[in-house]
Amino acid sequence: MSVTYLEAIREAQAHALRDDPRVFIYGQDVGVFGGAHKATKNLAREFPGRVLDSPISEDAIMGLAVGAAIEGLRPIVEMQFADFSTVGFNQIVNQAATLFWRTNVPCPVTVRLPFGGTSGSGPFHSQCMETVYAHYPGLIVLTPATVEDAYSMLLEAVAIDDPVIFCEHKFLYYHLKAEKLPSEALPVGKARIAREGRDMTVVTYSAMVHEALEAAKELAPEGWEVEVVDLRSVKPMDTDTVMASVARTGRLLCVGEAWSWGGVTAEIIARVTSEGYGLLDAPPQRLNAKDTPVPYHPNLWAAHRPTARAIAAAARKLLRL
Repeated sequence: MSVTYLEAIREAQAHALRDDPRVFIYGQDVGVFGGAHKATKNLAREFPGRVLDSPISEDAIMGLAVGAAIEGLRPIVEMQFADFSTVGFNQIVNQAATLFWRTNVPCPVTVRLPFGGTSGSGPFHSQCMETVYAHYPGLIVLTPATVEDAYSMLLEAVAIDDPVIFCEHKFLYYHLKAEKLPSEALPVGKARIAREGRDMTVVTYSAMVHEALEAAKELAPEGWEVEVVDLRSVKPMDTDTVMASVARTGRLLCVGEAWSWGGVTAEIIARVTSEGYGLLDAPPQRLNAKDTPVPYHPNLWAAHRPTARAIAAAARKLLRL
């Protein structure tokens, strides 16, 4: 029986609740309703008193979670949409992120952020917040692109003593399936080569991995072999794997669904050019969402974010330099 990306997230939470009595889930409608996206479906029944509905206040949700972590618990917080986490921003970046550095007390909070665009979701339910949280010391930011990683990385996030921002892409919830859940996995902070190639490196993460893989397939009949690197984690970032790939191919295209200004793609290019400029045969390029709020209309949304076709077009341009 196949497992969806969403089911993997639910199973990881069930596994964590089963294995560690300190774990509990907290958020709006996570109890009887099962969460806005059903990622906690039936868990309140299976684990009475440990899947708790919160007030409609992200600030209060994060404040309670930080306090619980200080007292030795391991909360999993669900923000219904990543965009809403900005209401709890102070608690995340000024409290959770700095707590260990101020007090020597760990803050093992896992914040699940359903992020990224889906057709018709508009500007308040589609933003990519990983670039924001990656800016702050003390936070780990994970961006799983596969069913296997959604499961294994969430389990690892709950076990880590630091606050973790777990960015789960809404488009992948039902669009991605795997035959089974993994018994072993790559550690957090280690990138993977999603596709090998010799002519160019595309570095990306989350849902854009699948767009990049489609672009690589489109380019293969033209004689181009594109290597796709899935970062898996944007903080920490596995620069070594990226550099090794660029050393093989000589060309770099960075792709992200977030806006380009001050983002992950800019960070990758900065690292490669400062540490391995001599590896490049052409100027590195990046492809991001358009610099506008996320549009509602399906056609505008499709034009707003990078697609396989747009990635392939950017790759052709770079390959001909």
